[in-house]
Amino acid sequence: MALLRLEGTTAYYGHLQALHELSIELEKGEILAVIGANGAGKSTLLSLISGELRPRDGRVYFEDHDITRLAPHQRVRRGVALVPEGRHLFSTLTVEDNLLCGAAARRQGTWDLAAIYELFPFVKNRRKHRAAVLSGGEQQAVAIGRALMSNPSLLLLDEVSLGLAPVVIRDLYEGLLRITAEGTTLLLVEQNITEALRVANYTICLLEGRVVLEGAPSSLTQSEITEAYFGRQQSKDSSSPKRATRAKK
Repeated sequence: MALLRLEGTTAYYGHLQALHELSIELEKGEILAVIGANGAGKSTLLSLISGELRPRDGRVYFEDHDITRLAPHQRVRRGVALVPEGRHLFSTLTVEDNLLCGAAARRQGTWDLAAIYELFPFVKNRRKHRAAVLSGGEQQAVAIGRALMSNPSLLLLDEVSLGLAPVVIRDLYEGLLRITAEGTTLLLVEQNITEALRVANYTICLLEGRVVLEGAPSSLTQSEITEAYFGRQQSKDSSSPKRATRAKK
């Protein structure tokens, strides 16, 4: 049984269709990387899963339960947590208070303040500082920690590496691997293809709201990824370059 399943989902912003009959599955314990250029539908996909956006058509299933109509806070209580692009911390609150906000769902699990501080020791050192004075990397770690405090089964991450230095990105990604080792499943939306494919078990490339390529990172060539990412394959051939079966359309 897949942890997460989307069946024929379409999504709109006003009259603009952002996702086209998208069907994907995410297995428990894996890291799924969703890549694609700006406007490909990556963040829309996360909004659909987190409940911030309702599909026009199709269904969303989590742990084999239909959550299509559940509100975001109801999904958090079921075990779905989002780390949004831009972090969205409470800037006037301390680091520790920001983390404690994530525990409002009161789900049982291994993630508490001590576990977050062990995962990101530099966060512990800054726990009494206001979030506004942290560096970008520190803020991202706090945003991840806040989401983990809800003890999610599924952690959604939107552009973890955006605007960060390479050494900071590498440290955060090592933290993501440790999170998975503790039993949390990750769905990672990224434009940093190198890091995303380094940690992912499976990847999906979106183009204009459709899956155009998918597979285990080791099975995909650089040229295939480049062509799918920029839509070059579609300009040469009307058939999709997709070659696996995890996501169906």
